[in-house]
Amino acid sequence: MTAQAITTNGRASEIVSINPATLEELARFHIATTAEVNAAVARARAAQPKWGALSFRNRARYILKLQRELYDRQQEIISIISDETGKPAFEALTAEVFPACDLMSHFAANAERILRDERFTLAVFRNKRSMISYEPLGVVGIISPWNFPFSIPMGGIVMALVAGNAVVFKPSEYTPLVGDAIKRLFASAGFPEGVLEVVQGNGSTGGALVDSAVDKIFFTGSVRTGKKIAESAAKRLLPAVLELGGKDPMIVLEDAPFERTVKGAVWGAFMNCGQVCASVERLYVTEPIAERFIAAVVDGVMKLRIGAPAGCSTDVGPLTNENQLNVVSDHVADAVAKGARVLTGGRRREDLGGYFFEPTVLVDVNSSMKVMTEETFGPVLPIKIVKDEEEAISEANSTRYGLLASVWTSDNERGRRIARRIEAGTVVINDALYTHGAAQTPWFGVKESGLGVTHGSQGLFEFVRMKHVNWDLLPMKSDWWWFPYTERWQNRFKTLMKLLYRWKLRKIA
Repeated sequence: MTAQAITTNGRASEIVSINPATLEELARFHIATTAEVNAAVARARAAQPKWGALSFRNRARYILKLQRELYDRQQEIISIISDETGKPAFEALTAEVFPACDLMSHFAANAERILRDERFTLAVFRNKRSMISYEPLGVVGIISPWNFPFSIPMGGIVMALVAGNAVVFKPSEYTPLVGDAIKRLFASAGFPEGVLEVVQGNGSTGGALVDSAVDKIFFTGSVRTGKKIAESAAKRLLPAVLELGGKDPMIVLEDAPFERTVKGAVWGAFMNCGQVCASVERLYVTEPIAERFIAAVVDGVMKLRIGAPAGCSTDVGPLTNENQLNVVSDHVADAVAKGARVLTGGRRREDLGGYFFEPTVLVDVNSSMKVMTEETFGPVLPIKIVKDEEEAISEANSTRYGLLASVWTSDNERGRRIARRIEAGTVVINDALYTHGAAQTPWFGVKESGLGVTHGSQGLFEFVRMKHVNWDLLPMKSDWWWFPYTERWQNRFKTLMKLLYRWKLRKIA
């Protein structure tokens, strides 16, 4: 079963939602044409001025109505997420619904403060005042991924709306049901028509949205697709925020808190079946504790319960789609062919019926293997033994990605010192993943892991444009630097330069 149905003329007309645990069809959705995408953008454009004219407080009231609606319908949303992605219901609650509620609360309460006008006086010309204000962009396009099909787009949509924008949202073709649930949630919360438009479809639909008359694009997904979006957007200088992939390292030092670190490694690698851009994709453990640590991790992985999501009886569900199953299978096979050893897992579980792959631990890995250089995005944990922290830092930085990294040590100062040397947007000490969904912490990547920021006050600024206004308190007939130029005013400026800056130069010298 594929993610889309193909008509007889060879063109995709529908996307098909598949339950990855059972391979049963859940629903079908029409693929929006370019004309339909443009019409959605036009409706959002027409709705935005009235929405943007509302006060922050009134927009916040809508957001809190949405939060209440989500609270009341949480079980329905959890079930849809679990059915369409294969993730356990517990993760649908803790990593999708709960973070969305938290983000709504945070920005409903704080957006006005974060985006308030700023006034200041110029340092030299004290007669002049300036004000920085933050205005909505207009209409933003949001293209979301399938691994967190609820919390990621909800975060972007809520932040865009609270800042006064209208939104055109394209869900992943693998999770259209979740996208439709988001659409219905906003409608039931009473949001004005056109403020949120949802267009279902595949890559062609996303391309049409990028090429449409939106004012900014927010994309979360693969590096390959992110580069295509960046190229297309650059043709018309369309600003874009790109949250892309990672090959996130976990550094385990000899003084790490042992039990917490073992549990952190297992959860950080296999939560959401490893389909997280912030998953532990490479683990480096120093020699003194390596043997004991690896044995404990393998023991923890072997205890994970794999199967179809059902209440809290499953720890690891299926991969969300067949393409990702093929990537995981290929990475493991490549590693084994090049000398890696499988300590547990390593194979597809065809007996379970869906896209299941056993939680896998690999050792004897090296940089010639795909599993150490390319984003696996699946339930695979490659572990490499290193001599010391210097080698661990070098290995951690030996990648084209730079999203998240973690350092595990009982010495927080040591952890912070190492964190400063790691090339990643976020480094966490003695933890994994959690900042990815926190409303107050910014999320961004370096290198090929992305452009721009999501979440936090820094992320909210991505949804506005800055305007600077300057005025004189007591306007004079003429400023010193206006025509006509005279030697008298030139000498006065030289005197002013001497008074302001010469003593500073002497002080530095």
